[in-house]
Amino acid sequence: MQEMLTPLLDQLLVFFEAYGLWIAIGSVAMFVISIGSMPFIIAQIPADYFTHHGRHRMSQSNHHPIIRLLLAGLKNILGAILLIAGFIMLFTPGQGLLSILFGLMIMNYPGKYQLECWIIRKPVIFNAVNSMRAKQDKAPLLPPESH
Repeated sequence: MQEMLTPLLDQLLVFFEAYGLWIAIGSVAMFVISIGSMPFIIAQIPADYFTHHGRHRMSQSNHHPIIRLLLAGLKNILGAILLIAGFIMLFTPGQGLLSILFGLMIMNYPGKYQLECWIIRKPVIFNAVNSMRAKQDKAPLLPPESH
């Protein structure tokens, strides 16, 4: 068993010797960026976001179809980046769960509203979001209806 683990551990050591500093710098940068931007982003969520099912859809806007497609693509790319960064921040300094929540909120996919409600119903997440909103002088989010 030890013979099998030794090459893996050697590869991990080589990897961290080569990239460890950059991983540490990236982790600190994500932490600083998330601490600085997440309260502002969370404050932009309407207080009643989770209390109704009707949402403004980009397809209802009066932009040219190519502009709508480009904006939707950029929004989904940003959401995917936040989702990945949030997952990384679960294991490094940063606000991983909130980054995941916000990434999921801005992306388009089936079942989005149900997943958002499931996440925001977690007391830790709900309280953290409302604490950030209070610091930005925003009304607390209204809780989603129970199912």
